[in-house]
Amino acid sequence: MTETHAAVLGILQGAGEFLPISSSAHLALAPHLLGWEYQGLAYDVMLHLGTLLAVLIYFAKDWLKIFRDAFTRAPGPDGRLLWLLMLATAPAGIAGVLLNKAAETAFRDPLWIAFNLVFFSVFIWLADRKPAQALAEEAFTPRHALLIGLAQCLALMPGASRSGMTIMAALFLGYRRDSAARISFLLSTPVIMGAALLEARKIAPAQLDAAFMIGLAASFVSGLAFIGLLMSWVRKRTLAPFLVYRVLLGAAILLLHV
Repeated sequence: MTETHAAVLGILQGAGEFLPISSSAHLALAPHLLGWEYQGLAYDVMLHLGTLLAVLIYFAKDWLKIFRDAFTRAPGPDGRLLWLLMLATAPAGIAGVLLNKAAETAFRDPLWIAFNLVFFSVFIWLADRKPAQALAEEAFTPRHALLIGLAQCLALMPGASRSGMTIMAALFLGYRRDSAARISFLLSTPVIMGAALLEARKIAPAQLDAAFMIGLAASFVSGLAFIGLLMSWVRKRTLAPFLVYRVLLGAAILLLHV
């Protein structure tokens, strides 16, 4: 893999992890469309470490408050949020272990990805149009955590989108767009960390070269930029442009493979 290939994949990872367009779909499709050698799911997951660092830095003050409050005798809303995020992570962790083989093979078929891009866009659109979205993070409950966590399991299928599924679930539960996005981004931290630990053993030392470091840096920088973009965007606007992009991309893949 060249430095240019790695940089492109890193940018795709940073954009796709936080915009509801599916980073795994873009990482799987790029080699098909551009004629590059596919590096494997483990390599894709390790690129997520750049976006993990991005979300840790972007929400550093939030994480400090969450951890500081979580271990007090009577945790407040910030402290409870840590345990609720762990609860929301559990379904994806179990699903990831059980469906790891399918995630590496059948789920990465371009036609399956195209279907997921279009199909799940319908549900994100319905959630985005739901009226009376007024809940903030303080309303996060164990029930909500489990439901959002179950929705996150769908992101094992490239094309669904982890951020798309979790934001969708939060919107259906009545959260504001900005609160739904913040919950989704905070929830990405334990998920990415767990997936990286699971896949790290599959990475050969030879793959951790200069090109990989460039990809990691690209995913970090683009991740920071796209977190800021989406947080700013959802305060005043709908998710419609991202859904149009998903449908057009899915349609293009179907046309290329029919």
